[in-house]
Amino acid sequence: MIFVVKVTTNKEERALDVIASTILRKGINIYAIAKPKGLRGYIILESEDRESAEEACFGLPYVKGIIGKTISYEEVKNMVEHNIETVSIEQDDIIEILTEPFKKEKAKVLRIDKQKGEVVVSLLGAVVQIPVTIKIENVKVIRRGNEQEENSDEEMK
Repeated sequence: MIFVVKVTTNKEERALDVIASTILRKGINIYAIAKPKGLRGYIILESEDRESAEEACFGLPYVKGIIGKTISYEEVKNMVEHNIETVSIEQDDIIEILTEPFKKEKAKVLRIDKQKGEVVVSLLGAVVQIPVTIKIENVKVIRRGNEQEENSDEEMK
C-alpha cells in the first residue's frame, strides 16, 4: 500500500530523515520512503498496512499526517522514478547557471559526476577560482569546450 504523508513545506528532507530513523529504531515494516520530485510538502511511503504507516509517522516533528486514501504506483511513478537522460555536458564546456545564488553566471565545467547528477564548475567572472558543485539540471551549455579549440586553430592558419 502506498500512502501520501503531508509534511511541513521545505522540510521534506528533514521529515524523511526523522521518519527513516523511527522506522529503523522501532523496526516498523515499511518497504520504501521517498520525496517525490516536483511535489513540495509531501512524502510517499510504502508499507504493508495503514497501521505500520501511522506508527512510522505518528507524533514526529515536521509530519502533519497521512492523507486519507491509498494511491497506486502508477499515480506516483513519474515522481519517484528517475528519467535516465544522456548527459550532454562535457569537461571544459562553458555553461550558464540557471538557479540562485549564481543565476546567469557563466562557468567552465571542471568535472562531471553522472551518478550524482552534478557538475563541478569554476565561475568565469570570479577573481578567485573556487570549484562550485551544481546539479546538472540547473545548468545550460552555451558553448562546447572543443569549439573554442577549433576556433583558435582556424585563427592560427
